[in-house]
Amino acid sequence: MKPRLLILSDLFGGNNPEWIKMYSEVLESKFEIQYYDVLELANIPSDNFIESDVHDQLLKRGIDKAVENLLQLETGKIMVLGFSIGGTIAWKASLKGLDITHLFAVSSTRLRYETEAPNSIIKLYFGEKDPNKLISKWFLDLDLESEILKDNSHQLYLIENNAALVCSDILKSLH
Repeated sequence: MKPRLLILSDLFGGNNPEWIKMYSEVLESKFEIQYYDVLELANIPSDNFIESDVHDQLLKRGIDKAVENLLQLETGKIMVLGFSIGGTIAWKASLKGLDITHLFAVSSTRLRYETEAPNSIIKLYFGEKDPNKLISKWFLDLDLESEILKDNSHQLYLIENNAALVCSDILKSLH
């Protein structure tokens, strides 16, 4: 039986956006993949998408709602690949009891507000040019591994070479 891998979308969500395929097509041979649109998890309608409104809704109540829903949907051991806010939702869900063995979070800049790390194997990826990337002290304080991708900005996960790197790390975690 293949291990389960949850993929949590970024703020833009969507029903299996095209760029997610760069990850799912590589990983589906080794994992049973479950994709979650974080807007659906947070009960935020995406039909009238205005980024600033969605961001505000996520911060006000959406992240907590997404965590609560994820805890109800997933009860076994899982691995998670989360993009931006998706990585933050996975992190918070893990702290509340979601059984995450490995967490791969890409551009999850809101983690800078976290002071406790989940009891999981964690790898974080950030773009060197992301103005909200986490500072070295944060990684040292929480004793976490990160990879800063040179010449990349926040949406580094939309670039094929970066997707290949992240997928390679996820596949290596199986050994």
